[in-house]
Amino acid sequence: MAEQPEGLPDGERLQKVLARAGLGSRRVCEEFIADGRVTVNGETAVLGRRVDVEHDAVALDGVPVVVRDDLVYYLLNKPTGYVSTASDPEGRSTVVELVPATPRVFPVGRLDYDTEGLLLLTNDGDLTHLLTHPRFGVVKTYLAEVEGEPTPATVRALREGVELDDGVTAPARVTVVQTHGATTAVELGIHEGRNRQVRRMCETVGHPVVRLVRTRIGPLRDGSLKPGTWRALTQAEVRRLYEAASASEEADGEPAKSPEADGTPG
Repeated sequence: MAEQPEGLPDGERLQKVLARAGLGSRRVCEEFIADGRVTVNGETAVLGRRVDVEHDAVALDGVPVVVRDDLVYYLLNKPTGYVSTASDPEGRSTVVELVPATPRVFPVGRLDYDTEGLLLLTNDGDLTHLLTHPRFGVVKTYLAEVEGEPTPATVRALREGVELDDGVTAPARVTVVQTHGATTAVELGIHEGRNRQVRRMCETVGHPVVRLVRTRIGPLRDGSLKPGTWRALTQAEVRRLYEAASASEEADGEPAKSPEADGTPG
């Protein structure tokens, strides 16, 4: 096995760090390194490499690997009546009150005060950037109960983009799920984060939202969480979120240049 290259910092052996991150046994992780699939700070790693988990950036197949042990990831089923901020000048209840107080975490993007559903809270700034920047195209899926019954032409308009006061929306994934009485359940998938975007889109095409629930964040969903409850993400789920963002960036062909303010698509 090769020794630590001269001049590189001391730290933990890379295969041990990868194994602890849930990527497999140390033997499997050694094979990843030997096959040239692992990078540290953008350079292909070699067997014997040691890393500083606090400062080094590790990736497998181009997808970042979470190696710090101080990062936490909470999946919350946000109920109505909470604002998606760490504090509120109006004194309203905030989503951070529903998860552990330490370590301090922040919501990834926002859900409107009256919108329910899945919301991720974390202290991982890198993942927050990847999930909220529209460049990476991570789709958030909503189930909207709207007034009336959208026609095929209306659904097509939502899919292709509608004109809002801040510009035309990007193409969306739209499916009519069920019509019940005076309302219709519509599933919408968007990757932008504009203020109250889903509500404005539906209102613009003549079908105001009665109730809005976010059901999915990229590949992440959980129908068993009750409103107001949370759970920690597994290592595999965190990995899938990073993979989803990395795949979108690769397809786009250009890296993000700067983060935008978190939107409130609800």
